[in-house]
Amino acid sequence: MSDFKNQSPWGSPPPGGNGDGGFRRGPTPPDIEELIKKIQDKIKRFFPGGSASSGKPIIFGLVVLLIVWALSGLYRVLPDEQGVVLRFGKFVNTTQPGLNYHFPYPIESVLTPKVTKVNRIDIGFRSERDSGFTTGGGVADVPEESLMLTGDENIVNIDFSVFWVIKDAGYFLFKIQDPQGTVKAAAETAMREVIARSDIQPILTEGRSKIEIDTQEIIQNILDEYNSGIQITQVQTQKADPPDQVIDAFRDVQAARADMERSKNEAEAYRNDVIPRARGEAQKILQAAEAYKKEVVARAEGEASRFLSIYNEYKNAKEVTQERMYLETMEKVLADIDKVIIEKNAGSGVVPYLPLPELRKKAN
Repeated sequence: MSDFKNQSPWGSPPPGGNGDGGFRRGPTPPDIEELIKKIQDKIKRFFPGGSASSGKPIIFGLVVLLIVWALSGLYRVLPDEQGVVLRFGKFVNTTQPGLNYHFPYPIESVLTPKVTKVNRIDIGFRSERDSGFTTGGGVADVPEESLMLTGDENIVNIDFSVFWVIKDAGYFLFKIQDPQGTVKAAAETAMREVIARSDIQPILTEGRSKIEIDTQEIIQNILDEYNSGIQITQVQTQKADPPDQVIDAFRDVQAARADMERSKNEAEAYRNDVIPRARGEAQKILQAAEAYKKEVVARAEGEASRFLSIYNEYKNAKEVTQERMYLETMEKVLADIDKVIIEKNAGSGVVPYLPLPELRKKAN
């Protein structure tokens, strides 16, 4: 019993003792009262005189709370966010992504809206994404938004979507009350203005890209005038058709226009084939005529030169020249006929007959 009485409250034997058959227990735990006293001594060192009165621990606690309150002004802005600093609820400035600081609450607070998220607004129709429930066709038409009057006094049923992001978070949060409604109203106004300046034919066919660009420009100008802090990234036309009541008639007209364009293209192709060929033939005839002209002129000039040379010889020896001209002419006239030459004035000892055909046969 004496051994149990001498043990400490922590279950360890007294120093130097062997209260468990010689087996030594673990180390003795620290004294709680001594530990508290040491902490109090360390706190006293922060105050003048080295001793703390009853109010000094409270002051120390307030200092700690003040430091924690000051550090609460640190905040982090993510890469896809923009920091909007408010001082007593009033917009002060915007901060960029990274670690930033503002005066702690309640002096200043910060909002961090997502500025890289692409938002979408559908005008003229509502999809399942907007309605929140599944419909049979998946898309519901909104005629009061989609029906618009064109410049040539036709009605077109046009559905389109507007994509936008936050450009300036401060303006976006405090300059406009309803960003979604503002973008929707500006987009519908801009599209009606562009459609009112266009004819229906380009709207239904190749003019959609220009309509989208013009509409985006007008929407951006309207939102910039409002200092909305919104950037329009794209306007996308989903559908552009005549009203449902007359769509069949419009399709017949489109088919007729397509046939007209096809016939026009075929005629143009035939024209492009025939005209160059005719021009080639005409050029060929002109070149042949020019060549014939040069040939005739050259021959006439040659004949004239030959005549002049013969004339000069004729003046010098008239009889010989006459004889020569006579023989050359007969040679041309009787080119395909067998000829016999007889000299009428041949004297004695000269044979007046020359058998040219027989001589030619022997030569062959």
